[in-house]
Parts: sequence; structure tokens; C-alpha cells
Amino acid sequence: MTITSEEFTRAMARVPAPVTVATTVDASGRRWGFTGSSFSSLSLTPPLVLICLGKTASTHEAFTTAESFMINILAEGQADIASRFAASGVDRFAAGDALPMELGLPGIPEAVARVACSLHRVVDGGDHSVLIGRVVAAHVGEDDPLVYCDRSFQRPAAVAETVRGAAVW
Repeated sequence: MTITSEEFTRAMARVPAPVTVATTVDASGRRWGFTGSSFSSLSLTPPLVLICLGKTASTHEAFTTAESFMINILAEGQADIASRFAASGVDRFAAGDALPMELGLPGIPEAVARVACSLHRVVDGGDHSVLIGRVVAAHVGEDDPLVYCDRSFQRPAAVAETVRGAAVW
């Protein structure tokens, strides 16, 4: 049995994912960034995260050869930033909302969290490269995260659970 790419895409669209903007600076000082939702923690010891980047992306070479990169986990009100960093043919940094942060990397000050990484390894992932970063610095903000599910940006809703008869949030 073989699944079509359309069926696979539809199924994966149902999986809620964090909305992130990955940023780096190349050897010439040029800033690069992309929006990614394939992001996850990987290891506690050592602290590793991963993010996936399409091999045909204009940012691919910059990220796969970078010494370091940052993952900005976006807040609920930052869908415009995600859309801009997902667009091609635009200056993704023109709005001035990515400022030098941890390790001097471009960061989004109001992000829910930022993790600055040294590039640990690049792994083949089919039509994507899996960038594995060793986290060397982190910042945690206060806002609620932005989530992508069913091809739209969403804010996670509190889910009530019953634990021994009491509702908890």
C-alpha cells in the first residue's frame, strides 16, 4: 500500500505544530531566516533541538553551513512575522523586528521562547535537511504560543481534564 503525497499532506496538516522562525548570519554578515513548523526538542543531555528545512529553500545553504542559528518560537500575535518569513522574494528582515539577541543572532524580542544553537549536525531527511542544534542559550517569554494546524494559525485553547473529580486547566 502506498500513500499519496496529498494524503500524507492532509494527515500531517491535522497535527498541531509550533510556529517558529529560524535565523542565522552567514560569514559575510548577511541575515537569513525562514518559518518552520517541523521543530522539536531532541535530547536533554546534551541539549539538542531539531528543525527541518527544504533542500530547495533559498536559505538552505546558509543554514547548513552556519556555525550557529536561533529558533524563535512565536507568540500568538505574531502570525504576520511567520507569514513574512515564509514568503519568498521579500526582505524578511525589513520590518526591523528581528534584533541581535543571544549569540548576536537575529531574534524576535517578544517570542514565547528563543533557543540559540551551535550547529551540531545536518541529517538527510528526504527532500528536507534536518538541522540539529546544540542549545547554548535560551530565553523564555510570557505570552501564549502560536500554533499551526489545519493550514491556519491558531492559539492553543485550555483543555479541561478531570483528575480525581476536579477540573484542572
